[in-house]
Amino acid sequence: MKNTHPPVSALALAGKITEWLTFDNMHHQWLLLAACFWVIFMFMVASKFITLTFKDPDAYSTKQEFLFLTAVPDSRKLQEEQQFPEELKPTGKMLADGQLAQPLVYMERLELIQNVCRDAALKNLSHTAVSKFVLDRIFVCDKHKILFCQTPKVGNTQWKKVLIVLNGAFPSIEDIPENVVHDHEKNGLPRLSAFSDAEIQKRLKTYFKFFIVRDPFERLISAFKDKFVHNPRFEPWYRHEIAPGIIRKYRRNRTETRGIQFEDFVRYLGDPNHRWLDLQFGDHIIHWVTYVELCAPCEISYSVIGHHETLEDDAPYILKEAGIDHLVSYPTIPPGITVYNKTKVEHYFLGISKRDIRRLYARFEGDFKLFGYQKPDFLLN
Repeated sequence: MKNTHPPVSALALAGKITEWLTFDNMHHQWLLLAACFWVIFMFMVASKFITLTFKDPDAYSTKQEFLFLTAVPDSRKLQEEQQFPEELKPTGKMLADGQLAQPLVYMERLELIQNVCRDAALKNLSHTAVSKFVLDRIFVCDKHKILFCQTPKVGNTQWKKVLIVLNGAFPSIEDIPENVVHDHEKNGLPRLSAFSDAEIQKRLKTYFKFFIVRDPFERLISAFKDKFVHNPRFEPWYRHEIAPGIIRKYRRNRTETRGIQFEDFVRYLGDPNHRWLDLQFGDHIIHWVTYVELCAPCEISYSVIGHHETLEDDAPYILKEAGIDHLVSYPTIPPGITVYNKTKVEHYFLGISKRDIRRLYARFEGDFKLFGYQKPDFLLN
């Protein structure tokens, strides 16, 4: 049979082949592009997962607590680390010897105390004997091996509530009547002074120890307001016994008939011979004596020093370092209540002589330097 199809030229055949190859290349390019999009999509999903997994350790949860446990330098905690439930194991940067590193700010506070304690020029302002007066200030929680040194006018009532719950006297902070918190016959908080010398030393060496500080002058203002201005009815001796004693000795204008003024209070505290009056006032002076006199920070090696100004961060940190954050929470802190108020300080010291303010600073200089508070030059110069 005769072939009716025209012959295919070499040029036409080459064109067909080129067209087929072009189509084939485009097909492969589309496949390659689709594969690239798939890889990018999977990478985005993986990145999102990683972001959600590694949360910021300094962020707060809905309960305003840290997401992770932080370092525990206490030897007792290190020995017990293997006994932590998996979800409560502390995390953090490991040191060469296997210990966990504390966040830098808390280490710096302890190092500052050590440096000031070694300063011979400040010895009289930074050192004190671990006397019964000091041991009376330290409350004990044997169940969780905690010692808390009381520094009045620095939010100590809330910390006492935390320890009362831990000691089992009440099931929760909300259940503690306000009149029981400071009643040491009912609140279930033993003082360190109640133990034998051997038991005291054992606890000082092995327990988690902490206390809280705030700007020394702002603390004095708080003490004055609480005890002499807004004096509660169940503490009448501040107005009726202590205030008249201060006025008789330190008021310059004898014709002045008003009640005790902040100037009288400052003059009393700055007097180098204040101790004879302190003896008459007894333990009531705990609200305005120095942190050194209360807690002996150069003689007792504390685990953590909290600051009132950063209590929102320090309270959760202390609970975690003590290993009790899963048992109790620090009460809610009202916004702004812990912020240093320079305007208030200036207002209270307005009209007080520079001589009296300098004498006051001379007494509290150890507190300023031990805990890193700035010298109040705006009052002194």
